[in-house]
Amino acid sequence: MAEDDAPDQHNRWYATNLVGVPAPLLAGTAFNANPVALSIAGTRESHAGLFALLESSHDLSEAHDMFVHYLSIAFGLRKPAPHELIGMGQSEQRRWRSSWRKLLQGWGMDANGAAGAVLKGWVESRFGLVPSFHKAPLARFPSPAWIAYLQEKASSRLNNNNIYQQLDLLFEFCQWALRRIRTQNQAEPVQHLRLWRGSNQCEEQVVTGRLQNRRCTIRLNNLVSFSLSQEDASCFGDWVFEVQVPMCKVLVFPDLLPGQVLQGEQEVLAIGGDYEVMARYE
Repeated sequence: MAEDDAPDQHNRWYATNLVGVPAPLLAGTAFNANPVALSIAGTRESHAGLFALLESSHDLSEAHDMFVHYLSIAFGLRKPAPHELIGMGQSEQRRWRSSWRKLLQGWGMDANGAAGAVLKGWVESRFGLVPSFHKAPLARFPSPAWIAYLQEKASSRLNNNNIYQQLDLLFEFCQWALRRIRTQNQAEPVQHLRLWRGSNQCEEQVVTGRLQNRRCTIRLNNLVSFSLSQEDASCFGDWVFEVQVPMCKVLVFPDLLPGQVLQGEQEVLAIGGDYEVMARYE
């Protein structure tokens, strides 16, 4: 892990990644303006049967059912019946609790909880973007905040049952679904989603420009939630940022996973970094 000393990359740390785009580039505004498709190395190749099956689906709902069923088999996510628990040790029973769905539900309740730490750790591992905040700013290393984050992201309570591999498949499924929707609904491919994010006390997030000038560049955490509407975003802070988020950075979007997954309505979960925004004070 190394710290980039370039003027526009101050106070940001990076790690190696599995998507073939250098992390400093992936985190920057230049990439956001001219994105390229991202794929986690080896994921589709290791699960070629799933993606071949998805191509035969008639709609997103059917594809979702295929995805959930495949992961339930591949990672033993189906909750065992009472009679199946007989003879299982406590550690084996706990294994059933670690799943991509539980992590997303945990994020929806508290992005700075244990589930949030695991998700941020996955982004760090796969995309090379180190989190900047978890319960407290993650600045100087080592520090109590860093130690607490490292302990939570590595805790076996949630980080087991190949959870990173489950999240790899979730990301690839999301990217497959976005490409499928884009191909079916758009005459010309669209590369960005227009999203909003509400925030308070965000002066420290500004990299260039000023909030009062409306246009500026802000630095977001390595994984961040956005809203589909300005009205929803305004519920989360006095400042509302309008952002053009590359589709290739999206992990979860509404309708991808029907049912109670994220607590927030109309929530999009995406890879963070530096974003050019239009800021409004509500």
